[in-house]
Amino acid sequence: MSSKSIAVMASGRGSNLKVILDAVAAGECPVDVRLVICDRGDAKALDIARAAGVANVIYLNPKDYDGREQFDAECADLLDRHGCQWIVLAGYMRILSSSFVRRFRGRIINIHPSILPAFTGARAVEDALAYGVKLSGCTVHLVDEVLDGGPILAQSIVPVLDDDNRDSLHARIQIEEHKLYPATLKRMVEDGFTIEGRRVIWAS
Repeated sequence: MSSKSIAVMASGRGSNLKVILDAVAAGECPVDVRLVICDRGDAKALDIARAAGVANVIYLNPKDYDGREQFDAECADLLDRHGCQWIVLAGYMRILSSSFVRRFRGRIINIHPSILPAFTGARAVEDALAYGVKLSGCTVHLVDEVLDGGPILAQSIVPVLDDDNRDSLHARIQIEEHKLYPATLKRMVEDGFTIEGRRVIWAS
């Protein structure tokens, strides 16, 4: 298993998957995307992965499995079969089971559209606007059993403007996501990190 081998799990448009694959193609992100798993057959992420030449692009229908544990177990077996060191979530809308998180502890990466620990969950952008914060942004973090609660790898700040709505703020956050995610993956495989308590300590 290579320290640079990753799987990407996605559910939708695949915008973060695309920027990762584009960065790989440009030589800017030295990861090996061996596997893309989608839980929706209409996910554009499937087309993006195939067009980029990812060797293993797989759609798994959750309805074919007896609950979340069984579905996640099939995903986990695929990850091991293809030798994936890291699991990168890119717009993956299913909550991972505790057994999956335990099996890959410290190896699952997610990006979230807020400055964690503020505004967890699926409505992070709306919640930030409703609260009236003047700064928002995005966070790359490790995944644990707490929703959006794992140790923080990297963050990027975005100002909240007075005339922002959900779409305008989210669009600016995504610009930062698309820079931060490939850069963090590059640092992850090139430099590495250790964890002290909740703090991620980068090797360089």
